[in-house]
Amino acid sequence: MFITILLLPLISFLLIIMFGRFFGVYGSMIISCVNLFCSLIIAQLLFFYESHSFVTYIDLWTWIDINGLPINFSLKYDSLTAIMFIVVTLVSSIVHVYSCVYMYSDPCLTRFMSYLSLFTFFMFLLVSADNLLVLFMGWEGVGLCSYLLIGFWYTRVQAGKAATKAFIINKIGDLFLLLAITIIFMVFHTIEFSVLNSISFQISENLIELVALFLFIGAVGKSAQIGLHSWLPDAMEGPTPVSALIHAATMVTAGVFLIVRVSPILEHAPKILILIAIWGGLTAFISGTIGTVQNDIKKIIAYSTCSQLGYMILACGLSAYNVGFFHLFNHAFFKALLFLAAGSVIHLMNNEQDIRKMGSIAGLTPFVYVQVLIGSLALAGFPFLAGFYSKDIIIEISNVKYWVHGQFFYWLSIISAILTVYYSTRLLLLVFIKQFLGFKWYILNYLKVTKLEIYLLGFLGTLSIISGFYFKDLFIGFGSNYFNNSIYNITSTWSLVDLEFIPVFIKVIPLFLSIISFYIALLLNKKSINLTYVNTLETNFEMCKWYFNEILNNYLALPILISSRYIFEQYEKRILDNHGPIFFINLVKRTINSN
Repeated sequence: MFITILLLPLISFLLIIMFGRFFGVYGSMIISCVNLFCSLIIAQLLFFYESHSFVTYIDLWTWIDINGLPINFSLKYDSLTAIMFIVVTLVSSIVHVYSCVYMYSDPCLTRFMSYLSLFTFFMFLLVSADNLLVLFMGWEGVGLCSYLLIGFWYTRVQAGKAATKAFIINKIGDLFLLLAITIIFMVFHTIEFSVLNSISFQISENLIELVALFLFIGAVGKSAQIGLHSWLPDAMEGPTPVSALIHAATMVTAGVFLIVRVSPILEHAPKILILIAIWGGLTAFISGTIGTVQNDIKKIIAYSTCSQLGYMILACGLSAYNVGFFHLFNHAFFKALLFLAAGSVIHLMNNEQDIRKMGSIAGLTPFVYVQVLIGSLALAGFPFLAGFYSKDIIIEISNVKYWVHGQFFYWLSIISAILTVYYSTRLLLLVFIKQFLGFKWYILNYLKVTKLEIYLLGFLGTLSIISGFYFKDLFIGFGSNYFNNSIYNITSTWSLVDLEFIPVFIKVIPLFLSIISFYIALLLNKKSINLTYVNTLETNFEMCKWYFNEILNNYLALPILISSRYIFEQYEKRILDNHGPIFFINLVKRTINSN
């Protein structure tokens, strides 16, 4: 059953890519959706009957043999894999079905469904890998599929640029992950997680910190942490179902999954843990500031993804891996809800994505408005919704770290939460509440939301309400041992007990400041108030985005291009070509002419 989960999406891809012309659009949709639903059912059965009791290892074959040191193509099923299977299959199934409606008029829908199935297969491979090399294979596979999906509309120049940018920036992180794998294999002659977890405490401090640093940089690229984050908002050039699939529970969460999976290594590298926490906190804050001034509805949600990923990384840096993973679990549902609801809004507005040209849509589609409201409240951590049970715990854990760094992370995460409330309120106001500011033909020719979209959004909305409450005790409940076989914590870093003794006013501070942020958002986005200076400031900040793109272009990309061209002209053309192919071609010509 375990292997069947992996094979079903791969079979869908192979059938559609080879025989899609014979199956047609309907046949391709049925094959991909049915196979993924079967994977979802199997994943649920395994979760309820097997994931709580033991760890399953499956060695399929010996993949590589280096001087008698075999590297097996092996899979691992434990509690961490079980949860990821549930999340990936559920979100992917919903995205597959939603794509059948959203992309119905696209002439290349068959190819699109095959890409989605291949993406899901590589994500399954990534989360079920028993060693770093198999994980790296899934890691590269989802990177390739993201390139294909983001650039699916390849006739659009911006889509091609966004796909190339995502692919290249991810290669930076992939390079460091590959270096970490190489160092681990050269030193310890193994890359299996179970062996590395057993010997991690015996590794020298300098070496384990170097390996941990390289692993973290790999996660920075894949999970779009600050510095290597710019590919994620640009990925909005792809179809909306792609945005939901990449941002909700799959590709961008792979970096968080990697950090949780190698927790035994990170726990013995405390300096790197502090770096991880700082990086995650800064990502949550900086992405939130950029999200407050965005005007593209999908880019607002994309920057909120970067911010929430920062929260997950921050929790892992504070050694609360189970809390970070719990936020990953909850985030998958309300972020998928927001993206799919945004897709319905974009269809309603005839593919318009600028929120400044929207308004008063709540009267046309009250159901979509309610679902976006639920998703935004869950994202902002409104009490008793999904985000409240995970994001507020991250804020509280940073407070119980009794050191200077802990208070820094505490207030940084609170400010990030305030920014989340601001841009969520701004999106709701400009899209659904304020006076309509677009062109009349947007509304005169709008496409109604189908019943299938209503069912899918309603299901995700329900999960966004109840998932945190129902799964809190399983993930982070006091005394829960669900992740004992998957996550490692040094006793001195475990701080969940301290959460029981936090004063009430500490827990209420984020809610109180979020209410203030809500009223500020209402004030600044009232049409009746003329805030020319504020609008000018927002426009300038929207254009600069902390100048990350300029820094990468001028101080990284441009020097590499100049040096590469110099090496090409001076070394390859003058030395290799003149003393290689060109030399032999001239030699052959002289020989022929002399004869």
